[in-house]
Amino acid sequence: MKHLGKKLTSVIAAVLAVVMALALAPTAYAAGSGYKLTLTGTATGHTYEAYQIFTGDLSTKEDGTKVLSNVKWGEGVTYTGTESAADVAKALGDGTMTIAQLEEKLTLTTPAKTVASAKDSTVIDGLDAGYYLVKDKDGSQADKNDAYTKFIVQVVGDTEAKIKSDVPTVVKKVKDTNDSTGTTSDWQDSADADINDDVQYQITGTMPSNIADYTTYKYVFTDTMSKGLTYTAKNAKVTIGGKDVTSSFTETVTANADGTTTVTWACDNLKGIEGVTLDANTKVVVTYSAKLNENAVLGAAGNPNEVDLTYSNNPNKGGEGETGKTPKDKNIVFTYKTVVNKVDQDKKSLAGAAFKLEKKQSDGTYKTVKEFIAGEETSFEFKGLDDGDYKLTETTTPAGYNTISPIEFTISAEHDANSANPALTSLSGNVTTGEATFTVEKDAGSLTTDVVNKKGSTLPSTGGMGTTVLYVAGAAIVVAAGVGLAIRRNKRRDA
Repeated sequence: MKHLGKKLTSVIAAVLAVVMALALAPTAYAAGSGYKLTLTGTATGHTYEAYQIFTGDLSTKEDGTKVLSNVKWGEGVTYTGTESAADVAKALGDGTMTIAQLEEKLTLTTPAKTVASAKDSTVIDGLDAGYYLVKDKDGSQADKNDAYTKFIVQVVGDTEAKIKSDVPTVVKKVKDTNDSTGTTSDWQDSADADINDDVQYQITGTMPSNIADYTTYKYVFTDTMSKGLTYTAKNAKVTIGGKDVTSSFTETVTANADGTTTVTWACDNLKGIEGVTLDANTKVVVTYSAKLNENAVLGAAGNPNEVDLTYSNNPNKGGEGETGKTPKDKNIVFTYKTVVNKVDQDKKSLAGAAFKLEKKQSDGTYKTVKEFIAGEETSFEFKGLDDGDYKLTETTTPAGYNTISPIEFTISAEHDANSANPALTSLSGNVTTGEATFTVEKDAGSLTTDVVNKKGSTLPSTGGMGTTVLYVAGAAIVVAAGVGLAIRRNKRRDA
């Protein structure tokens, strides 16, 4: 025998009130049996039981409405109190008995019918007139992640009822901010970020349509972050309908052997949170940030983050014990790198240079990303870059070479904003000032360019050819002066 949970839906109260009223009304008696109840929206893998709660004499009113009179307990239940079914119906109708008081004395015994479910619709036939509690048979679920059902339905003829069992869903989103433009996206399934950026996340869980059938309701978010993301404990906020209920959830952070991190936010009973009312439209929202760290994976593989939701799925047990789990929902944060190869005018590697990379901020200022010092390096790698505008400056130039003008460029990337498995779809580097051409490898997330230094101009040295030229030029001036002097003397003699 299965005892009802602590609380039935308000539908039950309404049904019983109607029964009470009809029980007192005079009617013309007419037999009725063998009715068919068609359940719509069903799926395979269920076993449904139909318990007759109330029965009586079926009659038809002048307007054609079918009603029950002489109400009595159905054959599928046992009531341990001394009141008659009609008295209980009347007491429920006038408020002198609560549903909870009824449940304390009402026990389900034998189902009138038990049927295996079919896809889309399931028929329970051969039912006598009455009111029936339809529920999943305890322990009959083929899929433990599916939900059990329980609802009351009136059967006074062939009847159709939509199945009242579904499961909650969970969705995870991320926001994408471009530091150079200052724009931030809506919540979406992918983003890109700089290493050390705080990435903003949002998790949204829904309710089953039959949440009112549960006495208690377990709710656990399980979030697995890749090793490129660092979560700071207790920075999450949980809300229901805008009300902060963080204190009603227990947060647990677990560092896994593979470098990933699992964070859970668990509430043993959502229905026990003071000041919160749950219905089919209620949403539970978790917001938090995680830092993109030095272990971040560059390029198309990205840094994924997955969440699932564990929930109560058996209202027939009040929500206690049995749970299901949603499929995982995934999003990804991408990051990139720029590689600068230092070469001379003959495209040969050139040591002795140093570079500084800066990122343009939305207010027009620049923030240093990384700065190298001069040494034997000829290749400079700037890892963990977001999209945006950058400036590369040569801070030390190899001896004997001319310093390059600063190179300004933009990293642009596109990735799926809404996808179950978001992907990096394009990556490019566009130079706006200076001389450079980027070669892009999207999968690796890299933009590579050669930066060329040219040799400086050679000045004349003492005793060299330049001095000889000066000597020749000086001699020519002396000779010319002598010739001019001789000409002037001859002219004076002739005079």
